[in-house]
Amino acid sequence: MNRQRVLKTAGLILLACSFATAQKIITFDAPGAGTGAGQGTQAQGINLEMTTYGYYIDASGVAHGFLRARNGGFTTFSAPGAGTAKGQGTFAFSLDPAGAIVGYSIDGSGVMHGYVRSCSGHFTTFNAPGAGTGSAQGTLALNINPAGTIAGYDYDANGVAHAYLRTRNGTFTTYDVPGAGTGAGQGTGTASGIGLNPEGAVTGAYIDSNNALHGYTRAPDGTITDINAPGAGTGAGQGTDTDGLNPAGTIPGVFVDSSNVLHGFVRASNGTITTFDIPGAGTGAGQGTVPEGLNFEGAITGSYIDSSSVSHGFLLGQHGTITIFDAPGAGTGAGQGTLPLLDNAEGAITGYEIDANGAFHGFLRNP
Repeated sequence: MNRQRVLKTAGLILLACSFATAQKIITFDAPGAGTGAGQGTQAQGINLEMTTYGYYIDASGVAHGFLRARNGGFTTFSAPGAGTAKGQGTFAFSLDPAGAIVGYSIDGSGVMHGYVRSCSGHFTTFNAPGAGTGSAQGTLALNINPAGTIAGYDYDANGVAHAYLRTRNGTFTTYDVPGAGTGAGQGTGTASGIGLNPEGAVTGAYIDSNNALHGYTRAPDGTITDINAPGAGTGAGQGTDTDGLNPAGTIPGVFVDSSNVLHGFVRASNGTITTFDIPGAGTGAGQGTVPEGLNFEGAITGSYIDSSSVSHGFLLGQHGTITIFDAPGAGTGAGQGTLPLLDNAEGAITGYEIDANGAFHGFLRNP
């Protein structure tokens, strides 16, 4: 719910591998972003107008949302009621074509609340029905589509997750995938950023009573289909997670095998699943291939974690070509590197890097 060998797959052989030049990639920091470990700028997505968005962590450890225009100008914001202590603040995850952005805030008591911020800067905050009111409970808003529908999930008073859809007029539909666990840390979630498509289909994952993950897709009529990638493990912390879906119904994701190695997959609208590993991906526990974003054309971006536990960016084109890249200034130690999160229809990619000091910096890779 909320997580990289020449590539041979069932029905897919990757055709070529190329390397991006540093000149195509710019890095950026939101005004006020901290420079210490665990601080800095995390870009979460990009739209067709080349507006990037996400959040930054300041020098006090407090989060704030941002929008970065094509010309490099920033708008920063904090949701009403957002806390001002370390680990609190405002987090932003999805932007609709009209410029409305959604995310959640963590208040001074550690409770999460969903919000939508219009292009004019007006905030509407909300809580899903049944959301808990204690620390680490509450509502996470993670997706918005062109109709203004918002998708996300909440944690109830027992720490169990439940998914929801919220229409523009504020009407909620909540749901739990059959098989989702009912213990703390279990339940039903949605993918982030691109987990809700224009037709109203949503994808995500649920955690069962054994703490294994399973992907799912929910059609606009409410029909739910399980997604389990071939080779996915069945132990705690293993299984299948989805990253989103495009208007064609294509779903990228990651699965964790029985040795805790990560692998990518893509599921076509007819249910066919193709698995893949990016060349250079490590084969140890916590290493491997981690898809993240999918654009309208079906190009997938994400990162792979090498045998030294360093992350590197990749783009898997719709015809199978792989491009590998590193953002300038990305660290080369374990837990550092380049982490792409989303690509737009023009092929621009955004995400963030972790430098040698453990600080985050946003990046933009032009096509």
